[in-house]
Amino acid sequence: MRIDIICVGRIKERFFTDAIDEYSKRLSRYVNLNIFEVKDEKTPENASEKEVSIILSKEAERILKYINEDAALVPLCIEGSQVTSEGFADFFTKQENASVSHIQFMIGGSLGLHDDIKKLGSTKLSFSKMTFPHQLMRVILLEQIYRAYRIKNNEPYHK
Repeated sequence: MRIDIICVGRIKERFFTDAIDEYSKRLSRYVNLNIFEVKDEKTPENASEKEVSIILSKEAERILKYINEDAALVPLCIEGSQVTSEGFADFFTKQENASVSHIQFMIGGSLGLHDDIKKLGSTKLSFSKMTFPHQLMRVILLEQIYRAYRIKNNEPYHK
């Protein structure tokens, strides 16, 4: 399985990059993982709806450059479905059973994802109704993918 994570913004904090590196290394025995970072736009204080729309459009254009038409697209957004860790493991099994060999997850920046990106998703996923920093969301996603593959393979880790 090839898994891409397309994210808006760069990771600057060392503790996040260390965690991302660790989970990427752990996942390498299960999947071919690629992480693509696209530039985020500066958001002015008290941005108007029009400014927010322009920012999201620019970030969406950058994300679209990495979208593969043959991949199952999974935008992470608050209106997405919430699943258990076992349900997430089942998601990967169902994709494999449907002969899907490429999944692309998309993580927006501080303003989220443009609606056009969300509409592309075959599945929308939400990890919580709470808001998380997009840097932390990358770590959470990687950990949950790793957990899912451990569950799928009946390996110890999940409790």
